[in-house]
Amino acid sequence: MPEEQATPASEPPDRISHTVTIRLDPRSVWQMIGAILITMLALWLAGAASRLLVVLAMSFFFSLALQPAVLWLTTKYRWRRGTAVGVIYLIGIAIVVLMLALLIPALVELAHAISLQASGWITNVALWLEKMFGITISDSATVRAWGDNFSNDVIAWAQGGGLGSVFGIARSGLGLVFDMATIAMFTFYFTADAKRLQNAVLGLVRPENQHRVGWTWDQAVIQTGGYFYSRLVLMTINGLGFFITMVLVGVPATISIPLALIGSFIATFIPAIGSYIGSAVPIALTLGLAGATPALIVLAYAIVYQQIENYWLGPKISARTMPLNGAVAFGAALAGGTIAGPIGAFVALPVAALATALVSNFVNHYEVEYTFAYGEVVVGEESSSEQSDP
Repeated sequence: MPEEQATPASEPPDRISHTVTIRLDPRSVWQMIGAILITMLALWLAGAASRLLVVLAMSFFFSLALQPAVLWLTTKYRWRRGTAVGVIYLIGIAIVVLMLALLIPALVELAHAISLQASGWITNVALWLEKMFGITISDSATVRAWGDNFSNDVIAWAQGGGLGSVFGIARSGLGLVFDMATIAMFTFYFTADAKRLQNAVLGLVRPENQHRVGWTWDQAVIQTGGYFYSRLVLMTINGLGFFITMVLVGVPATISIPLALIGSFIATFIPAIGSYIGSAVPIALTLGLAGATPALIVLAYAIVYQQIENYWLGPKISARTMPLNGAVAFGAALAGGTIAGPIGAFVALPVAALATALVSNFVNHYEVEYTFAYGEVVVGEESSSEQSDP
């Protein structure tokens, strides 16, 4: 019987080899290279024009802040938008000029007052350190000489160099002045042609999405405008309170003006720590110029006012705007200051409020059914620690 020929066994499945052929279309390769180059060019242009982009962003948000006032003038008095914006700009320029006219002489007088007190301050601090801690800085004659030298320098600055230093700072900050002028110009056009700008943006959006984009724009106007106007009202009230209190305790009125403006601005527009820093400035200078008792009175005013603002005045004025958590507000101010400096911190809160409004309306929310084991225990209810494990 002929011997059967053995047939080779088939290879195991794990040893079966597959050949993958990749073919590159030259046209696709060139398209990929072109996309990479265009992306790199766009990133380079964005980096080179970052200053202009920041200016445009600031102008847009300042325009949003002006929209409620412009709308009020155009609807109540039937003014044209350009006229309304121009009147608002004139009022703003008049306020700035008035503030500068009050601040410059007040700062010069403040420098004179500090120079007269500086020698005594340094001497008192040296004596206090020696009495309390046994630290001897130097002999009394040397300490008085330090104080006199400091006083003479401040007097020289106030008499001959004060105003010149102000203009010197202005000359050295021409870039900032140019940026502010550019922001003012773009803000004017964004506000005066707001309707045309809105229609141009909505024309690029599908009809089914235009309602959502329009609602977002309206929320931006509400949040930004409400924030700035409510802050300005609170700043005015706090500034008047600081001014009246310092005048009553004996600080000259001309010196109280810059202290009240600076303190109220910092306390109002810088979240969280701003109230402490803004109050420390007038309190410290009142301590040096008028004594301990007037400084304690100013401190008492700052404490009482902060309680009134936090629990009654602030919620009343900002009832319909800025529903923002304190931690989010503080983080937004830090992020804005890191990205765009003081102006970024200035506009960070309305941006954060707008983002919060968008998230609350465009993100699905569900009922919370889980109870945290380490959550707050409410009196009268079963303790979370007594709940049975799932």
